[in-house]
Amino acid sequence: MPIPQVLDELLRQLRPRGGQDVTLDPQGLIDWLGRHIRAEIALVDRAGEVEVATARFAPEVLSDLQPVLAQLSSGQLAAAASQRGGFHVRCAALGRHVPRPVLVVGSHLPVTREALALTSHVGALVEVLRQARQADDLALRYQQVASRLRLAVFMALMAGKPTLARRMTAGALPPLLDAERLCIHLLRCPPADRGRLIAAYEDASGYHGRGLMVRCPVYDHHLICLLPVEHDDDNDNVGGGLAVSLRALVRDDPRYALGIGAPVPLPATARAYDQARHALAVARHTPERIAHYHDQPPLAGLLPRQQALAWAHAFLEPISTAPQLTLDITSLALNFPRAGVARLLDISRNTVTAHLRRVQDALGLNLQDPRSRAELALALAVNDLPPLDVNTAAEHAPTLSVDRLLSTEAAITWAQAFLQPLQTGADRAVQQTLQAWIQADTDAQRTAHNLGISRTTVRAHLRAAEQLLKRSLQTPGPGTHEIVHALRIADRAP
Repeated sequence: MPIPQVLDELLRQLRPRGGQDVTLDPQGLIDWLGRHIRAEIALVDRAGEVEVATARFAPEVLSDLQPVLAQLSSGQLAAAASQRGGFHVRCAALGRHVPRPVLVVGSHLPVTREALALTSHVGALVEVLRQARQADDLALRYQQVASRLRLAVFMALMAGKPTLARRMTAGALPPLLDAERLCIHLLRCPPADRGRLIAAYEDASGYHGRGLMVRCPVYDHHLICLLPVEHDDDNDNVGGGLAVSLRALVRDDPRYALGIGAPVPLPATARAYDQARHALAVARHTPERIAHYHDQPPLAGLLPRQQALAWAHAFLEPISTAPQLTLDITSLALNFPRAGVARLLDISRNTVTAHLRRVQDALGLNLQDPRSRAELALALAVNDLPPLDVNTAAEHAPTLSVDRLLSTEAAITWAQAFLQPLQTGADRAVQQTLQAWIQADTDAQRTAHNLGISRTTVRAHLRAAEQLLKRSLQTPGPGTHEIVHALRIADRAP
């Protein structure tokens, strides 16, 4: 076959078939070349191992070629030829970067000039395919590293440490960290869509313009979008084009929903995330599938500050010397399922359970009980508040019981406002279900049994409560803690 026709056939090996993409397959090219020049061929990689070879290539051929292969791979030679007992061997180094792969061609007949030319073409194509595959691998590794860096920045912001987030980027600073405030848009979508969406909006720096998109490490259906607040007086235009795109995605796909938190300072990212979670719980049950968070002052900030700090310090004193990892796991376990905490920290679920058991034993609590979890969460929230008067230490204030703290006028007013949406008509049945649900340790099956209703009805009442209270209740977190406190205050209030 004339050389031009052979080259045309060689190029056809690279054409997509059946509408599929080009397959980067050196093995196919080596087999094709072996058939055309009637030779046995092997591709020796940079480590000196056979990467691909024709079916009848004898590995012992390479044993006598080791010195030559070393010279070819190191760049000392470009090509070499030898003869072993009537077996003709040609070797050619591929590429420019040492150590180089080597193409070895062996046959019982001398290799013709045309066969050598064709071998040279195939060798060049094989190296191009190898480089393309390496480029794909490098691109994939870059995407993985960029994804981990974005997650690390998000976690530093969740810990209230924007300065640490800046230092972690090692000079590749995301524009988001130059903003004074941010807003979190929490998108619910099929898990497989998250990577596609992140790639679609990712720029050359690995970020998303002035925003940041992060796969939620706990919930597979959540895509966390951190958007800067550009203007203090324009909260409806947060995040610019990316926010508009997220809304369009939800509008066009009924599987999507979007929860939008309120603008907060960067150190308050954890609060913004909780707000977005609550808003997403509401959005999932509305026709538009988009909901904004309706702000309400947190209970911890309404309690008498010095007395509340004194109570929190006394409550948490048994774990004041616990390892930081134990405290971090405990804080996370109040907001996420234990399996999610394990994934987030890359530890086993048994390790999470062991740390929580130490906290339970030290505090004398049962962290399976939502009331104990809510009380611990309140103590941690109060403990994070600064004292109103820096000259007055919390230890000098009288230590009240938690019941006394929750009996103050501010707490009662907060609980009444929180529960007010449940006070009319059929919504009273929702409140009764919530009370039974808390008493049953948030177990829907036990709640249904205790109330004499179906589990489906319990689930429906919980969804209704999410809509009315604008809080997320289906997963562990602040929404359940607030329900516990509000019901506890309401039961004791005059």
